[in-house]
Amino acid sequence: MGTPLEGSVRNVLDQEQLKWIFVGGKGGVGKTTCSSMLAILLAEIRPSVLIISTDPAHNLSDAFQQKFTRTPTLVDGFSNLFAMEVDPSMEGDELDAFEGMGGFLSELTNAIPGIDEAVSFAEMLKLVKTMDYSVIVFDTAPTGHTLRLLQFPSTLEKCLGKMMSLKNKFGGMISQVSHLFGLGDEFREDAIMGKLEAMKSVIEQVNEQFRDPDLTTFLCVCIPEFLSLYETERLVQELARFEIDTHNIIINQVLFPEEASDSKLLKARLKMQQKYLDQFYELYEDFNLTLLPLLPEEVRGVTALKKFAANLMTPYKPAAASASELQDESIEAATLRLRERISQLEAELERMRKGKQIAD
Repeated sequence: MGTPLEGSVRNVLDQEQLKWIFVGGKGGVGKTTCSSMLAILLAEIRPSVLIISTDPAHNLSDAFQQKFTRTPTLVDGFSNLFAMEVDPSMEGDELDAFEGMGGFLSELTNAIPGIDEAVSFAEMLKLVKTMDYSVIVFDTAPTGHTLRLLQFPSTLEKCLGKMMSLKNKFGGMISQVSHLFGLGDEFREDAIMGKLEAMKSVIEQVNEQFRDPDLTTFLCVCIPEFLSLYETERLVQELARFEIDTHNIIINQVLFPEEASDSKLLKARLKMQQKYLDQFYELYEDFNLTLLPLLPEEVRGVTALKKFAANLMTPYKPAAASASELQDESIEAATLRLRERISQLEAELERMRKGKQIAD
């Protein structure tokens, strides 16, 4: 086994051409915190940064303690960092657009699971491509959703093929329904096909960039436990299948021996974590593994995120006190106790003197 690579994300920040950065992993491992900190670090060196949450259970607003919507919003305290939360599923205006089309969309959705998400994601990518951000960070949903997101380009291709096969069956009905409901030309079969073709064109361009390691990378976030290790390996294998570059793993909620107390529970957990940390280093010796400590409190707000983000750049080292420091601390504590005792004795002597004077 060779020398481990530096335990930081500095290699990602140094890739000046990077356009798309995905952050993903199992649910509950700290993806949003890590993606938020990464976006903050990028904002220090890039002209403009956009962080997008594609997790239906959005946490970006909680992380930054600021409300975000489907429209990019400037993060408080920054001039070049924007955030938005999108739900990659077709709802609201998108669904309204397809009302009055009989069972067309219904049959299409049943024929190709995930097509509604694919269409919505393509629309979001079209929006993003019209904006001039130097780098875009995706705070993705748990692993299963993320892998489906990466399959969207091929899903759209299937969709267009299915559209053609359903054309004869539904084509006339779409035109009739459009006239019946007084809908405009935008709801005609040709217009719908044109819209999907345009989406396919955008998604193909983006997909080509996703597979370019100079433009795209994926950071896996996990914790030192069996299920998280298993999910990370599954994710790394799938990313390799999709030809998406990944060479960084952030291991969160790590206990360090120097900070362990006399608690039997903590010592047992420390031992368990160490077993899985060893496996991570053995499996991913050609990855940059960054360890983040388990904290007693949540990391919320820009100030806390900035402070904790330092651990992504410089490997975390517990503040272990040396023997001399401990000795100095014990001497200082003893001295303080003696001073307090002397003050108490002096006060007692003063009271005794005053009492004696009154008696005299």
